[in-house]
Amino acid sequence: MNAPSKATLTDEAIVAVRERTRRADATEPRAVKGRYDRKSDRLVLDLRNGVTVAIPRALLQGLAGADPALVSQVEVTRSGEGLHWEALDVDFSVPSLLVGIFGTRSWMSKLGQEGGLVSSAAKAAAAKRNGLKGGRPRKVLKK
Repeated sequence: MNAPSKATLTDEAIVAVRERTRRADATEPRAVKGRYDRKSDRLVLDLRNGVTVAIPRALLQGLAGADPALVSQVEVTRSGEGLHWEALDVDFSVPSLLVGIFGTRSWMSKLGQEGGLVSSAAKAAAAKRNGLKGGRPRKVLKK
C-alpha cells in the first residue's frame, strides 16, 4: 500500500495562482456592497465597476420566504465574488446572480414554470380577441 503523496507548492505555481486571481479581479464582476431594500423587497448589489443591480427577493432561493430582518444581514465576501447569510446558511456567487442563476436547477425550473402561469390583463384581453376570431387555427396534417 502506497502512502499518500504530499503535493509541493512551487514558487511558479504561487505566481500563476496570483496572476489568475489578478486577472479575475480585473475582469469578473465583484460586489463592494450588498444590502436588502425592504421598500422594494429587493437585494441590491453595488459592483466594483459602478453598476448597481437589484434582484427581487422572491426569485432568490433561500431568501424568498425568509424573515426580512435576516435577509438584511447579507455579507459580501472579502473578494467580492460571493454573498453570504450566516443565519440563513445561504450563499450566492455574484457572477451567477448577474447571469440570472438564482438557485439550484430545480429552483430555477420551478421559477420558469411559475412564470409561464402568470396571468395578466393583457394576456386575458389577447385571449378574448383570439376567441372572437374563432380561436386558434386548426392544424392541417400534410400527407
